Amino acid sequence: MDSVVSVADLRISFTSNGIETEVVKGVSFNINRGECLALVGESGSGKSLSAFALLGLLPSTAKVSAKSMQLCDSDSCIALGGLDETGWRKLRGRKIAMIFQEPMSSLNPVMTCGEQVSEALIFGEGYAPRAARQKTLELFAEVKLPDIERAYHSYPHQLSGGQRQRVVIAMALSCNPVLLIADEPTTALDVTVQKSILDLLKELQHMRGMSMLFISHDLNVVAGIAQHILVMYRGAVIEAGTAPDILSKPKDPYTLGLLSCRPSYATKGKRLLTVDDVIAGYSSPLQQATSEFSGTGSTGDVLLSIQGLNVHYRRSGIKETFHALKNITIKVYQGETLGLVGESGCGKSTLSRAILRLIPTSGGKMVFNGQEIHSLVSSQFKPFRKKMQLVFQDPYSSLNPRIRAGDAVMEVMFVHGVGNSERERKELALQLLKDVGLNETFFYRYPSGMSGGQRQRLVIARALAPGPDLLICDESVAALDVSIQAQVLNLLNSLKERMGLTMIFISHDLSVIAHMCDHIAVMKLGEIVEYETTESIIERPQHPYTRQLLSGSGIYNS
Repeated sequence: MDSVVSVADLRISFTSNGIETEVVKGVSFNINRGECLALVGESGSGKSLSAFALLGLLPSTAKVSAKSMQLCDSDSCIALGGLDETGWRKLRGRKIAMIFQEPMSSLNPVMTCGEQVSEALIFGEGYAPRAARQKTLELFAEVKLPDIERAYHSYPHQLSGGQRQRVVIAMALSCNPVLLIADEPTTALDVTVQKSILDLLKELQHMRGMSMLFISHDLNVVAGIAQHILVMYRGAVIEAGTAPDILSKPKDPYTLGLLSCRPSYATKGKRLLTVDDVIAGYSSPLQQATSEFSGTGSTGDVLLSIQGLNVHYRRSGIKETFHALKNITIKVYQGETLGLVGESGCGKSTLSRAILRLIPTSGGKMVFNGQEIHSLVSSQFKPFRKKMQLVFQDPYSSLNPRIRAGDAVMEVMFVHGVGNSERERKELALQLLKDVGLNETFFYRYPSGMSGGQRQRLVIARALAPGPDLLICDESVAALDVSIQAQVLNLLNSLKERMGLTMIFISHDLSVIAHMCDHIAVMKLGEIVEYETTESIIERPQHPYTRQLLSGSGIYNS
């Protein structure tokens, strides 16, 4: 197998305030023809920067050096280190193509998907417009888009996340690259869609004999697609080898930590190991927990009862209404965690917003702590808002970038009448920040000065500020690295135990749900198709859709 990409001693540094900081430290790797190499590590480890160096996409402020960095096609080799901008333009798309993490931000929202791929063919390969259209339809068929004519004429917002990612893959393949770089291409996708995209990439790579550089923070994601794995930590490669060796016999504690911190049904009720735990001395990935949460458990009393709940949306310009929630009936017991699981668009977040009265309902009953809340007007419902709080998926967009962390927590206290003075509220805010693992220096920080995990801790502290009985977590760990995810899940379980919280935990990942929840409600197209204890759902799933979700999560293989 001949080498397609060869990188030796790649170093990248940035200078700030006269101080030069090396962020990629002597990375070396080869990718053979038809092979997939995975770069794995947490955010900030240097994975994407290393990939951007292969495409000349690093900012002008970056200082890049390498002993050698070259791309070899069937008949020639190109030294990437010496290319000017004209050289890079000839290379990008034609020889090396890239799939970015978020397809919505990498597609033009004011052009149809077909026009965007056709444009790449016209300007990249010299196709005539009619031939470009035909080739685009062929590419859409190759990436298995349903109804290729509709997809061609659709704008990005009219397609699902998985369909948008298939359009991006089609665009990346349009000029027959020898190397495809996939930068976290499945992170924002549902588990079933994620599996279909991974299967598609694997199939396309095999059919085209194409090489691939796959970037991820999750070793489990790359397990089925990569032949070789490089594990990166703080800019350096700390372990490299074949995928079977890395996954079954990791040598470095950091790699072991990445494997050990994934939640599962087996870790339910236990404290997840974190990367820091493993590095500090735990030696076996089978030691999934250092301790168990005693847990308050369900008291048998119903905190929230929902019967026959319906939600309709009126679509702009269309007379018919969209039935978003259909006859939802569930109970949430005090002290338990109820999991809501299903693919995007199934109604999970709509249900959470209906519970919080953030959207109007169109039928059904909701009883919270013995009191009917579905028919209350806004002023009557305000006291209940104090008792029900929401943790959003994206901590950055749910925080005001101009408000410091401490002020964000105190603002909620002021609105709900917590604390008798500014001084008392500050003391309470400092204690809450401490409770979620943020020291007093974070009180004065802005969100931009915090990491993703730290911002999520801040959002949790803010949600706890009014002293809620019910905490709703809406995909609150979906965007986090697996190691940070483990820390946040441990934190939520610890807070639940200490404060006697009841939680509704929303996720598309059944592995996370199985670890966190006592009961699970499986949602599809606005309906609950299965509602049982976690044990029953995981061990004896009844509905085909539940089995499909379990299979996508790697839990159920029948």
